[in-house]
This record gives sequence, structure tokens and C-alpha cells, in this order.
Amino acid sequence: MNILDLIGRTAPLFDTDIQRHEAELSGLVQASRFLVIGGAGSIGQAVTREIFKRKPRALHVVDISENNMVELVRDIRSTLGYIDGDFRTFAIDCGSREFAALMAAGQGYDYVLNLSALKHVRSEKDPFTLMRLIEVNVLNTISTIAQAQAGGARKYFCVSTDKAANPVNMMGASKRIMEMFLMRASLELPISTARFANVAFSDGSLLHGFNQRFAKRQPISAPNDVRRYFVTPQESGELCLSSCLLGNNRDIFFPKLSEELDLTRFSDIAVRFLESLGFEPYECASEDEARDRADELIAAKKWPVYFFASDTTGEKDFEEFFTDAETLDMQRFDNIGVILNEPTFDNDRLEHFLATIEAIRSGKTWDKPEIVALFNYMIPDFAHKETGKYLDNRM
Repeated sequence: MNILDLIGRTAPLFDTDIQRHEAELSGLVQASRFLVIGGAGSIGQAVTREIFKRKPRALHVVDISENNMVELVRDIRSTLGYIDGDFRTFAIDCGSREFAALMAAGQGYDYVLNLSALKHVRSEKDPFTLMRLIEVNVLNTISTIAQAQAGGARKYFCVSTDKAANPVNMMGASKRIMEMFLMRASLELPISTARFANVAFSDGSLLHGFNQRFAKRQPISAPNDVRRYFVTPQESGELCLSSCLLGNNRDIFFPKLSEELDLTRFSDIAVRFLESLGFEPYECASEDEARDRADELIAAKKWPVYFFASDTTGEKDFEEFFTDAETLDMQRFDNIGVILNEPTFDNDRLEHFLATIEAIRSGKTWDKPEIVALFNYMIPDFAHKETGKYLDNRM
């Protein structure tokens, strides 16, 4: 299957920019030591491959998923082979004592790239998972920046999300709050980031679920009214590495909208996905029909699908990479836009956030409304969309 065909595109997004800056990118990689945090996730693996193939002096990868880390190494060995540089992986949590010990050992890193994140809108359904989202997306970012600075890093990169622009869900809002803390930290250490679209077929995504449902001979379910931008895993790696190595302090990179990058419905991708595998999508009227007729339809080379209108909490009506209030540089690259930022932040507000989160975590019981209230305080125009329905209630 060709991912570009499935998401309705004909050409990669960033080829021209990567080729134009390849000498600079390769020169910086070959002269530097890299730490990739969250390197076994889909974006982390893509970034790791982009660094590895340019032969770094050192490339260390951290992730809590031992199994995904093993697959990352097998994938690299099976395609890119070996390098003279120091390539190692560590199955540890970036918020752990083990990680702190790693950062204090050895020669340190020139570039620290943090790709760890809780990325699912469904993570906001309860206060416990929501607090974990805050820990990963905000608190761990703060601590790893401090550790990178203490270790003499030249630059820190942290991935953001398009959902941080005018957020309507807690995940996007957590990344917007993270960006606020990045502005403060940028006074001490150069930092850049990237906002980009859905990564097609990334782990845990709806499109990745298409693969899983097909392998298990189960119906495919998707919204037919949600239109999203998609980038390929390789494009996500290219954008992150470009921001890290070519971005100035406080720059936020994003894909320029163009004919090559257009909104696509999940249901349309489902149709193209099944047709590429030789099956005719058969649209069912309900989840029950799709489940009950799966064996019958699949035997006839038809695949049961259930398409529906989305009504779950946190779904954004449209996608955007920047707001009207942000300053843009659209001339530096052909297909990459850059948000330019001054080190503007409200220190009292940031400290209030940390103190409130610590107070909530110290309590015996946690309630989602108090966390939502804190997010509303941090982002006064936060348009949180609470419907009382969550993706876990969908097939």
C-alpha cells in the first residue's frame, strides 16, 4: 500500500526543502550527539531514522515501550544497517531516576529531541488519564529541558500539535500550555518545536486501526464528516529534524497548506484502504449490522464498514496550524511555514499552574472539573467542547 495514495496525495511535502538544506542537515548531524526521547513511537521512530541515516556521532534513544524499541532496532538494522557512531537504546521512562542518571552520565548531548506525548483526545475522559497527559505533555517537558541544559545541550526540540492552535480539547490545550512553558525556558536554552497534522497510520491512530481491523477480520468504523490533514511518518520526521537543526530559538515549524496538502475524510481513506486490498466496502446501517455480517460479507470479498457523524468530546470542526495573532515567516522555506515568537509569557500564571497541579495530585480524590477550570484559567479563550460522549464508546 502506498500511503500517499491512501491519503489522497501524489507527492511528498518537503522534498524540495530537504534537498536544498541536505548539506547543512547532514553536516550538523555528523558532528553532533543526539538524544531522542519517546523514540519508539511513530514520530519518534521517524525522527530516529532521519538522524541515523545521516550518521551522527552518537544517537541514544529513550522510550518506555520495550517492545517498540526492539522493533525500532530491528527495522533500522534491516534497512539502514550500521553506523560508526554510538547508537544505543534505553527502555526507561523520561520522568524516572534512571533517566536522570542517564542524563548525568557520559558526554551529554548537543541536541535533545522530545517526541514523547499522550496524543489522544480520548485521554481526557477521566481525571486520572488526564493527569497522566499533563505529566507527559507538560511536566516531563519542563524537567527534561532542565536536564538538557544541565548537560550542556545546544538545542532542545519538543513536538507540539496543530491542535494547540485555538484548542478545543484537553490534549491540544495541554500542548498549548507546554508551548507557554517553552517560551519561558527559551531564555536559558534555545528551543524550537513543530505543529503538524495527523501522522497517517501512526500507532494508535484511527488509520492504524484500519490495519488492525483488517488483520483481525473485523468491521471498519470511521466518521464521515471529519476532514483532516495528514502527513506521512517520514514527513513528520523530516519536519521535526528540520525544526531542531534549522529553526531559530522559539520557532514553530508547520506544513504550508498547498495543493499537495488537502483535507481528507476518514471515511474516504477507509474506502481507498479496502479497495487497495481487493475488497469492496459495504456500508452498514449500524455497528450491530457490521459486526453480525462480517464473516458473510468478507467471504464475498466485501468488507463491512460503518460510517457515522462525529459527536464525541474534543473533536475540532476544522484544523489549523496557527492563529491570527501569531507572526509568520512564509518565505524561509518552500513548503514549511514558521511561526515566530517573542519570549512572551505570564510567569505568575505558569507558577499558578504548577502549584495547582501539585495541589490536585496531593489530594486523595481528583475531579476532572477542577482540571478543566485550571485549563480555562491558563487559556482564557479555551473553547472546550464537552459532549459527554467519548471515542471509547465507539467501535
